[in-house]
Amino acid sequence: MSPHIHHRSFGDGPRTALAIHCSLGHSGAWRAVGAALGDVLTLHAYDLPNHGRSGDWDRQGIMHDVATDMARAVLEKVAEGPVDLIGHSFGATVALRLAIEDPERVRSATLFEPVYFAALMADDPDFAARYHRQTEDFEAAMDARDHAAAARSFNETWGDNGDWDKIPAAHRRYMTDRIQFVRDSAPVLVHDSAGLLNKGQFERAIQPVLLIEGAASPMASAVNHSIARRLPNASQLTLSKMGHMGPITHPGEVAAAIRAFLQDVA
Repeated sequence: MSPHIHHRSFGDGPRTALAIHCSLGHSGAWRAVGAALGDVLTLHAYDLPNHGRSGDWDRQGIMHDVATDMARAVLEKVAEGPVDLIGHSFGATVALRLAIEDPERVRSATLFEPVYFAALMADDPDFAARYHRQTEDFEAAMDARDHAAAARSFNETWGDNGDWDKIPAAHRRYMTDRIQFVRDSAPVLVHDSAGLLNKGQFERAIQPVLLIEGAASPMASAVNHSIARRLPNASQLTLSKMGHMGPITHPGEVAAAIRAFLQDVA
């Protein structure tokens, strides 16, 4: 059963868009990007399962499948025709999946550092070993059920600020309480349980796709390249002075890139 879905809207532009946030975030993360694009887009954003005001996943099936079905449910409510998708990190993998599995619903997709590691693992067998070395502290903390240590490790890799102790206590608690979500992402992000790498799947996504990375991100360029080379109509863009959390830390620059991309999308 799909959890209760909470969603909100930003802007009142003529184009309908759906934005999907990163792991351990919430739909409000899109407020600044939505405001910057408010004349162009009506940006709908929903909370992923176990996040924000959406309901909790009942742990039946695969979590990424549930998150994707929630996106489909929001699309049914807010749009009759194709929409522009915008996703960040985990959210960008949901947007990628929708572009592949439901191309008739997608006018364009902007993907900021989709963490779809399975694509790069298929291209570079050595990457799997590097990935597991990079995540071994996180996995050890999860195995020990030390969720605070796991959240700290995850944030040190992906959070850009580098100092867990300087994050407000309420934010640290929010991330710690949801850290299991990261491990629950692995079936699709690492092992491709959705079968997106199967022959002919990526070719279905014929709409324009923009893959964005922050210049300071650790693995984004290689992952983005592995995704882009499989898509029929993809381009890549690197934005300076930002890392993995660019849509939150540098919303103006990210919004400007999205605006320029959408100018060429009918």
